Amino acid sequence: MASWLITGCSTGLGRSLAEEVLAAGHNAVVTARDAATLRDLVDAHPETALDVALDVTDPAQVSAAVARAEERFGRIDVLVNNAGYGYRAAVEEGDDDDVRRLFDTNLFGAVAMIRAVLPGMRARRAGTIVNISSIGARACPPGSGYYAATKAAMEAVTNALRKEVAPLGITAMSVEPGSFRTDFAGRSLTQSAAAIADYADTAGKRRKENDTVHGRQPGDPARAAAALVEVLDAGTAPALLVLGPDALGIFRSVADEQRADLDAWAEVSASTDFDTNGTARS
Repeated sequence: MASWLITGCSTGLGRSLAEEVLAAGHNAVVTARDAATLRDLVDAHPETALDVALDVTDPAQVSAAVARAEERFGRIDVLVNNAGYGYRAAVEEGDDDDVRRLFDTNLFGAVAMIRAVLPGMRARRAGTIVNISSIGARACPPGSGYYAATKAAMEAVTNALRKEVAPLGITAMSVEPGSFRTDFAGRSLTQSAAAIADYADTAGKRRKENDTVHGRQPGDPARAAAALVEVLDAGTAPALLVLGPDALGIFRSVADEQRADLDAWAEVSASTDFDTNGTARS
């Protein structure tokens, strides 16, 4: 039996993951800004579930959540950074305060959680940190530049962290889900107040009033949760786990495009060293 701490459990993937973890017999600290949304999980699993109010942008709540988890279950074996939300705007349309709040939640909130659980994991020389990213970090669709930036930054942090903690018996991994039937494109999605007409055919098509995807996404959050638990229970967490056939297709398409550019410009890329005698090229 492992002890999990999962952020953002009120709905969507976080809720499905909490249900899957508890059904599998693990302990779970389930968190949301409004802990009342989690009472049914605790009522169904009174011995193994603990609900905690948590806003990941509040340092005091971050510290308190980790302390309560360790007090109740003795340790945190798995941290899942799932809390976050979407923001749509063309780069030019983005509001400074909106963008800062987005980074505070999606990136800095996750980092705060990581830093809070690592002392305990280092002391035990064991633990797993799972950071929920998005295929958007790779695809960077128009209108999602700021959101994609938060997830790309989180993946960079995760990749470095994985190398730092591996010798200590700790694993870090990123998860890139595709389009799943959650509240991400509904209640959880925000956007800029301003809409510039010149972007109507690019970023504008993905504004909430024009987006018809919500409620019709192909991905099943319950299956995504089951897949993630299966991977972690196997004890062989990869550096990156892609979830969803759509995400797989996007990943491969982006990789092919990047490889084509790399090969097309390889000669230029390789032309920037000093000559073999140490002199600059003329």
